[in-house]
Amino acid sequence: MSEVRLSGGVAAEAGATSPRPSWFREHGSVLLVVAVGGGIGAEARYGVSRLLPTRPGQFPWGTFLTNVVGCFAIGVLMVLITEVWTGHRLVRPFLGVGFLGGFTTFSTYAVETRNLLEPGTVYVAFGYLAGTLIAAMLAVLAAVTLTRTILLRKEIHQDTDEEQG
Repeated sequence: MSEVRLSGGVAAEAGATSPRPSWFREHGSVLLVVAVGGGIGAEARYGVSRLLPTRPGQFPWGTFLTNVVGCFAIGVLMVLITEVWTGHRLVRPFLGVGFLGGFTTFSTYAVETRNLLEPGTVYVAFGYLAGTLIAAMLAVLAAVTLTRTILLRKEIHQDTDEEQG
């Protein structure tokens, strides 16, 4: 076979197919569900920001709540899809990466923290900075622990029912 030069000076054998179509066939569905989930998550975050708007110089409760709830949800989701269900391969990308990735927002958290670093609101900025990190980590830990506890109780209850039945 003869050699063909592609854009960027990359050489390929004539008659060889581009890696792009096979890559997209293999991963296109993942990209699609991440995009759709991300769009839905971003819309949900926007809804929270409309319900709890951030006022200059005040604690950004909407973003704080969004990030903490999102972290709690990811804790529940990860236990369910790694320890309980053998779900469809697109569930984790759709919910974990897409929806919850679009719902939570590190960039807004960073900008709001920066905006609070003004005379008179520096303490609020540092409270928000530390409070979000601590609350988010505690939310994940609480979600994982709570989900496992509920599932264990359910499992014990089912075992007891089977022994009695």
